[in-house]
Amino acid sequence: MSSPDRAPRDPLVRAADQWLAHLRVERGVSAHTLRAYRRDLARYLRFLSERGVRSTDGVTEGHVADFLAHLRTGDDEHPPLAASSAARTLAAVRGWHRFLALEGRARTDPAHEVSPPTPPRRLPKAIGQSEVERLIEAAAVGDTPGSLRDRALLEVLYGCGARVSEAVALDVDDLLPDPGDDRGPGMVRLYGKGRKERLVPVGRYAREALEAWLVRGRPALAARGRGTPAVFLNHRGGRLSRQSAWAVLRRAAERAGLDGHISPHTLRHSFATHLLDGGADVRVVQELLGHASVSTTQIYTLVTAQHLREVYAQAHPRAR
Repeated sequence: MSSPDRAPRDPLVRAADQWLAHLRVERGVSAHTLRAYRRDLARYLRFLSERGVRSTDGVTEGHVADFLAHLRTGDDEHPPLAASSAARTLAAVRGWHRFLALEGRARTDPAHEVSPPTPPRRLPKAIGQSEVERLIEAAAVGDTPGSLRDRALLEVLYGCGARVSEAVALDVDDLLPDPGDDRGPGMVRLYGKGRKERLVPVGRYAREALEAWLVRGRPALAARGRGTPAVFLNHRGGRLSRQSAWAVLRRAAERAGLDGHISPHTLRHSFATHLLDGGADVRVVQELLGHASVSTTQIYTLVTAQHLREVYAQAHPRAR
């Protein structure tokens, strides 16, 4: 990762290259993440070079803390970074120093006690139930295989709270029948982060949409492919990609006249928010979403509380 203003044999550059190679070969980090880490470290090494630091053991906790402050204030070449971006850059710095200490390439870890800035808590974006209905109806244009698929996809994203990666990864065998109802699958098996498996009930609308797609739409597209077990297929008969699923949602949002940024995660957020609005226990919602910690789910309770405040302010005669 040698840069124009640093000698190729610079010990700091060599140490950075060793960490990046470790991430690529032993940790299997993606090329995208490696590029981000390389860029972040290059900025950090320039910062150290300007302060006369020439070796890993010459870095102090003060240098790391000053670098974080530098990220937040910016300079002539770089604008100030938001807390989330500064935290991401510091994560690369902390990971590098931790690697050097664990491998015995540095005597200490100067970044260990430097905490990243806390980004402001952002409430998940959710849309109302009527807007969800408009969105799904806008996806179902006609009775073509593509239209049946698009409706079933959006019904699964909203009706099951699935991440887009979980939805496109669904195989037909992941749709589990309901012995008491023959209108499509009664449960869906989703694989979340770390391949953690969970079962989620399928509501009536999603069930009927899936049944229509599987019976009247999927066979026509499957005939064009090579027998993939995927539930959602593209027009060549292969598994639908995440990018194509995003495109389905964008088209539907445009047809529905929904302003603002609508993403697959918007439907997941709406799923959780509407459940809590309806009285669901936060622990149940945690299981349905596949969150490892209930604290992640509890942010949705802030959404519903905010909604209550807005309704109160508008409706109560003595609220203002």
